[in-house]
Amino acid sequence: MVPYDDGPLGWDGYGSARQRARERTGERESVVCGTARVAGVETVLVSFEFGFLGGSLGERTGDRLVTAWDRARELRLPVVTLIATGGSRMQEGMRALTQLQRVAGRSALNRAARLPQIAVLRDPTTGGGWATLGAGADVVLALPGAQVGFAGSRVRPADADPYAYSAEGQVAAGQADAVVPPDELRTVLGRWLRLLSPGGDGVAAGRASPYGASAGDASPYGASAADASPGATAGATADQDVTAGAVPAEAVPAATEPAGAAPGAADLTGAVPAATAPSGFAPAATDQAGAVPAATDQAEFAPAATDQAGAVPAATDQAEFAPAATDQAGATPAGVVPDAALPVTAAVPPPYALGAAELPASGWEAVRSARDARRPRALAYLETYFDWREEISGDRCGGTDPGIRCGFGRHDGRTVAFAAQCGTAVRPAGFRTAARLIRMADRLGIPVLTLIDTPGAANDAAAERAGAGAAIADVFAALASVRTPVTSLLIGEGGSGGALALAAPGRLWATPDSYFSVIAPEAAAAILKRDADAVRDTADQLRIRPQDLLNLGLIQGIVPPPASR
Repeated sequence: MVPYDDGPLGWDGYGSARQRARERTGERESVVCGTARVAGVETVLVSFEFGFLGGSLGERTGDRLVTAWDRARELRLPVVTLIATGGSRMQEGMRALTQLQRVAGRSALNRAARLPQIAVLRDPTTGGGWATLGAGADVVLALPGAQVGFAGSRVRPADADPYAYSAEGQVAAGQADAVVPPDELRTVLGRWLRLLSPGGDGVAAGRASPYGASAGDASPYGASAADASPGATAGATADQDVTAGAVPAEAVPAATEPAGAAPGAADLTGAVPAATAPSGFAPAATDQAGAVPAATDQAEFAPAATDQAGAVPAATDQAEFAPAATDQAGATPAGVVPDAALPVTAAVPPPYALGAAELPASGWEAVRSARDARRPRALAYLETYFDWREEISGDRCGGTDPGIRCGFGRHDGRTVAFAAQCGTAVRPAGFRTAARLIRMADRLGIPVLTLIDTPGAANDAAAERAGAGAAIADVFAALASVRTPVTSLLIGEGGSGGALALAAPGRLWATPDSYFSVIAPEAAAAILKRDADAVRDTADQLRIRPQDLLNLGLIQGIVPPPASR
C-alpha cells in the first residue's frame, strides 16, 4: 500500500492523518461513488464518509465527484448525494477550496443535460458541501436534527440561534424541501427518483423534452373560445351544456400529440440499459426489494446520532474511476442533448370540476360561489387528479408560503408538475416557489398543471418588503419562457395579477364555480366612488363569470364535473 504524502502544501502530519482515516474507515477518500438502484431506478450515488477527516473535500475528493457527475451524464442517470461534511479540507488550502468550483461546474452540466439531482443532508452538512452539493440540488431532503448551514459550529457567532443551523430550520426558511425520518428515507427517495428521472416510469412519455403542445391544441372538452357560435348557450361546449347540468358520457381523453411531432420517435436521451455499465464503473447493486443496499462499515459512516440503520445507503467504491477529461472549448459535453434532438411531450388535460355544475346567473353570484367555504379547494383537486405526489417547499430565498402547493405527481402513468393556489392571498415566497417549480419542470421536460384560486397577491407592508412585485414578475417570466406544456385551471377566485401570474396563456380553463377579474368588485366600486349597494352591479359590469370569460376568448372552455356525478 503506497503511503499518503503530506499534500500540495506539505502540511506536516497530513499524510499520516489520512492513513489513520483509511485504517479506521476502510475507505481511501471521504466520498464513495458508484451506481445503485433505488425503487428500481438506476442512480449515480455519492455518499460521504464522515469518519474520513470529517467528510472534508480535497483534490482527490473533487476528482471522484467530477467523474461521478460525468458518468451520470454518459449514462443519463440522476445523481443522489448523501452528504455529511464539514467543508473544504484546510490541509490542502486553496487547492481544496477550488474543488467547489469544479463540482459546481459539473452540476451545471448535468442540469443542462436535464438530469435531476437530489441531496440528502446528514449530520453535519456545512461549509462548501452545503453551498454546492446540498443547496444546489433540485430537491433537498434532510434527516431530522441534522446540523445544516454554511457556517460550522466552531466558526459561527457564539450567540447564534442553533435552530437556524438545523435541518428543521432550513426547511422553515425555504432552503430545503422536507425533513425525512431515517426509516422513511428509502421510500421517499425512491418516489422522487421515479417522478423525476429519465429512467423513472413516470417520465417515459416526454422524458427529456422541454417542448410542449401549442396553444392551439384542441380542448379535451371539445370547444375552444373561437368555436363558440353567437347562438350557442353561454358556457356550452361541443359536448356539454354546463347550464343545463349535462356532462359528456365519455371520459376526458388524453391530450393528443402536437401536429408535426414524429410518431414513435426514437429515444434520444442516450440512456444506457441498466444491465450495461462502462468498464471501470461499478454496476448497480442488486436488491430484490428495490431498496438501496445497506451501508458499508455502517458504524463508521456518520456520527452515531445521525446514522441509523437503514437510513443511508452505500455506493459502490469509485476506485477505478478515471479522472474526467477537460472539455475542449466549444465542445458539447457528453450527455448534453441539443434541444433540436429532443422529442415532444404532450400537455395534460385539466381536471374535472369538483364543485357546482350550474353556471352563475350574475357576476356577484359568481363571486359568492367562488368564495363559498364549502367549495372544493386545491387539495381536493390534487388528491383527485394524482395517484400520488411529492411536494417541494420554499423559494430558496428565505421564505415559504402555505398558500401555494408545488410539487410533482403521477397522473395517468405520467409525471406532472403542479403549482396550486389554496384560496388565500399569495405571498412573495409562494410566487418564487412556483417559479422554481415551473423552471425545474421545464428543464426536466415534465408538463405542468397550475390551479388558480386566490383573492390576489398579498399586499401588506411585509409582502412589499419581501419583493411582491419582483416575485410576481418572476412567475410571469417563467411562464412566458417555458417550453414544456402548461395547463391551467381556474378553480375559484381569480383575483387580478396574483391569479393571472399562474395562468398559462392560451391554455386556461375554468370551473363553473369560479370567476376572474381585473380587480375585486368591492375594490372597483371603491375606486369608482360608488356606494356599497353598487358592488353587485359593478361585478356584472366587469364580466367575470366563467361564461363571460369564454365569450371574451379568455379561456378555452368550462370543465364539467366527472360523468359519474
